[in-house]
Amino acid sequence: MEHTVAHTITESSEFILPGDLNSLGYLFGGKLVSWIDKVGAISAIKHVRGIVVTVSIDNLIFKKPVTNGSVLTIRASVNRAFAHSMEVGVVANTLPPGSEEPQHVCTAYLTFVALDEKGVKKTIPPVVPQNDVEQRRYDEALIRRNHRLSLAEKLGKG
Repeated sequence: MEHTVAHTITESSEFILPGDLNSLGYLFGGKLVSWIDKVGAISAIKHVRGIVVTVSIDNLIFKKPVTNGSVLTIRASVNRAFAHSMEVGVVANTLPPGSEEPQHVCTAYLTFVALDEKGVKKTIPPVVPQNDVEQRRYDEALIRRNHRLSLAEKLGKG
């Protein structure tokens, strides 16, 4: 079976309620990060059909606040798989009450490692891009990975 990006697409929506808000009346950032991690993990699980753990969350920048009564939609897919890890791209959009167009909240790139039943890293099958957008994300994932590894090495954490 060929492993395509399409097989990893995961989408989830949340209705934002008062219990989800911070003291300023916007969605609590930690709650959004938790949802992003969960949707990203489900995408990774679809790819490996097994256990995954989060290794990193990169480039998570909050661009727009999410307000009470909004519908938040989080969409994830595997961008690229490496030997034991994979990058999952996640996009969050909000549809505020009364709005007709969704607004971009944030994009994040998560790295997951696949584990066997004993908690040992296992080999991940490659993901096969099927169109130009998926190919661009596939190529960019390698650039981001190389930057992460280079930074870790420069900081003495390689």
